[in-house]
Amino acid sequence: MTTTTDAAARTPIPVLLYHAVMADPPPWIAEFTVAPSDFAAHLDAVVASGRSAVPVSALVRHLTCGAPLPSRPVVLTFDDGFADLPGPTAEALAARALPATAYLTTGAITTGLTSLLPYAPMMTLRQASALAGYGVEVGAHTVTHPQLDTVPPAVLHRELRDAKRVLEDALGHEVAHLAYPHGYNSARVRRAAARAGYASAVAVRHALSSDRDDTYRIARLIVRRTHTAADVASWMAGEPAEGERAAKVAPFPDSLPTLGWRLYRGARARVRGPEFAG
Repeated sequence: MTTTTDAAARTPIPVLLYHAVMADPPPWIAEFTVAPSDFAAHLDAVVASGRSAVPVSALVRHLTCGAPLPSRPVVLTFDDGFADLPGPTAEALAARALPATAYLTTGAITTGLTSLLPYAPMMTLRQASALAGYGVEVGAHTVTHPQLDTVPPAVLHRELRDAKRVLEDALGHEVAHLAYPHGYNSARVRRAAARAGYASAVAVRHALSSDRDDTYRIARLIVRRTHTAADVASWMAGEPAEGERAAKVAPFPDSLPTLGWRLYRGARARVRGPEFAG
């Protein structure tokens, strides 16, 4: 049981989750797309906050072995691998000396493979190696972007293993970090991620992470198109965005609605098969 004292002792760490940065996104991803001008304002708010950006790997080293972090860290992450990432988005990060972590869905960016993601302009697997030059480390986001907590064990293992292998072959080095599609996970999924060789995994949870977070369920704040630079500044201060409830700080147990939603999705998947949850 988490006590008030335990919660107060945690150091909140904002981990932001971005998807696409584009002016005219497809409708299915529009809610989670930030316009380039807004993205620039977000990054300027991060810089103005005085926080030091670090990649996920630095946070994980701190969580697992106590490696030092800057006094006020922030982590910027990007899911899926949209076409803007290895171009203007990475350039905007590098211009402000902000490292980041990108989680790539290999089926969506690899010629000859497919994914559950609807159509959108995507980067290519060949472009992944260029991200390091901008200070962006690469993690895996599965092959097809399924709801991992609803798939059979063999499919779960294949999604985790094959995405890792494809990215490692393309990059020539280990890929040790994972993002769960839609943030969906369970104890079974977390154990599978560890067995597949991942050192960490990020969820969503729309909460602040902390220096005591769960390495295989790192909390992230999901950035929507309606979030402003002022909202980002609030997160940097450890406060909720305008109109949101008090900022929760991980780790914390799953709520009853979350557990119920997982059971419902699992039952639905047994009837319909794998599907995109957007």
